[in-house]
Amino acid sequence: MDYTIRLAWDAEASVWYSYSDDVPITLEADTLDNLVKRVREALPEMIELNHLSKPQNIYYLIHESRELAV
Repeated sequence: MDYTIRLAWDAEASVWYSYSDDVPITLEADTLDNLVKRVREALPEMIELNHLSKPQNIYYLIHESRELAV
């Protein structure tokens, strides 16, 4: 079993946040590094609490988009 955790930037709130279709994990942090740290710390507990299989692989997909003035 593989899990994918998506990490995205919310420009309006100025925070990075996580979400996943595989594991119910929604966290926020001020930097991408801090978010990755929080997800790694919380993920084992979320997997256990939701009775999910231990993953063989965990993939992190990072998404950031910004509007540029022309």
